[in-house]
Amino acid sequence: MLAPAVGHYRFVRDDGLPLDFLPGQFIQLHFHYADGTATKRSYSLATIHDHALTAGEDVEIAVSFVPGGAATALFEALEIGGHVTASGPYGRFCLQPGDRNRRYLLVATGTGVTPYRSMLPLLQRAMAERGVEVVLLQGARTPAELLYGDEFRGFAERHPGFRYVPCFSREMPAQPHADVRQGYVQQHLVEFAPDPAGDTAYLCGNPDMVDACFEVLKQVGLPMQHIRREKYVSSK
Repeated sequence: MLAPAVGHYRFVRDDGLPLDFLPGQFIQLHFHYADGTATKRSYSLATIHDHALTAGEDVEIAVSFVPGGAATALFEALEIGGHVTASGPYGRFCLQPGDRNRRYLLVATGTGVTPYRSMLPLLQRAMAERGVEVVLLQGARTPAELLYGDEFRGFAERHPGFRYVPCFSREMPAQPHADVRQGYVQQHLVEFAPDPAGDTAYLCGNPDMVDACFEVLKQVGLPMQHIRREKYVSSK
């Protein structure tokens, strides 16, 4: 478990081939409700993907457990070595090869941070080759619910161009570092002075956060083509 209500899962394809994907994309899991009705759920790929693919390479996802949820029941019953049916990858919530921005503003809540974990090798390359700066604002209610926080903090310590800003809405860490904030990510976004001329923003997580951050960015004049959004909806 990554957090009290979030599990981390690894899967490999039955045919042993790697699943090639672009960081930021997602897969869909297909299953049935108790009455036999077919349904599906989408999960962003959390794998730190550098395109050095090998046979049998796994892919990773983070799964939020929703009380009474059909997908939650599927994962709770899944044993090591068990099978799921999936399709993909899908989606365009990715870094674009033609980007010429000076900074990425990455904002996430909950499992919405998984695409940014996957993007780390590409962000490292952009920082090295283009001198890009990156700010990651990650929202969580408590330190226990901060997903992959140690990994992002370690990445920030190794790469001066990457700034990691966890924001806690209910409980602060016992010993917060200088970039920890209290409150919601949308409250602190303005602190980093979004720049219409040089920034590209990614917003991923619960719809209220995504909408609130979008309004902040729109008000400061960030062009629509430089705001990329992915909304996560918890569903039963």
